[in-house]
Amino acid sequence: MVNMRATGHSLTIQDVSHHFDLKAQRVSVLESFSLTVSAGDFVAILGPSGCGKSTLLRLIAGLDSPIAGTITVNGSLVTGPDPSRILMFQDPTLFPWRTVRQNVALGLEARGVLTKNQQRVDQALGLVGLDKFAHALPHQLSGGMAQRVALARALVNDPQLLLLDEPLGKLDCLTRLKMQGELESLWRHAGFTALLVTHDVEEALLLASRVLVLSDQPARILAEVQVDRPYPRSRDDAHIIALRKELLAVLHIGTLTGAHEAVPEEVAA
Repeated sequence: MVNMRATGHSLTIQDVSHHFDLKAQRVSVLESFSLTVSAGDFVAILGPSGCGKSTLLRLIAGLDSPIAGTITVNGSLVTGPDPSRILMFQDPTLFPWRTVRQNVALGLEARGVLTKNQQRVDQALGLVGLDKFAHALPHQLSGGMAQRVALARALVNDPQLLLLDEPLGKLDCLTRLKMQGELESLWRHAGFTALLVTHDVEEALLLASRVLVLSDQPARILAEVQVDRPYPRSRDDAHIIALRKELLAVLHIGTLTGAHEAVPEEVAA
């Protein structure tokens, strides 16, 4: 199910391999890895800890370069970072001495285009519901509010490809549920392409149109599940429940219960 308002970029990963040299030992994290993501799609990625999920996002963002293979976004080879590709981490990493508005404006300021784009800062704050907190400092915010600031900081650059590395992982349950709804709404409204790394199986099914399960390193795609359900989705949907059981079986976890059925830290993250 591709976003009908899609304006985001397509992504093609072709035979990408990557490794790290750790204490004279080579650790292969990706080997001949291939993936195609359509413009406006929302893809979630599950898999064991250290299998290469975060490395994959860094390569797509252009923060690192693959040892072999190619990554193209909208047909252009990725050779470095670009404001159209934004990577959002688990920690909001806000500058404590800057106000909410100043933190959101950071990317535009670094690119020297803030003066002409002040309205985009206000629009981003409005999208995440923080316009009334524009002049607050990070220490005055809750964890969920701080993560909204980080999301606004990403959205202000008008990303065409949003890369999400467990951005909701450290939030409490209720805040996480609310942020999931807000992220889904923003994706449908803005039409960007999204890749989400998460260890929460239910989160993946509620947000993504496709869910990929990766193997241990070097990562390969063990399973791919299409989630052909309308938004907003219900946790009680029989189809979602069936897909959840299918994914948990692939991850060798068995049946879990509760509002969040998360892959334990020793097998995901």
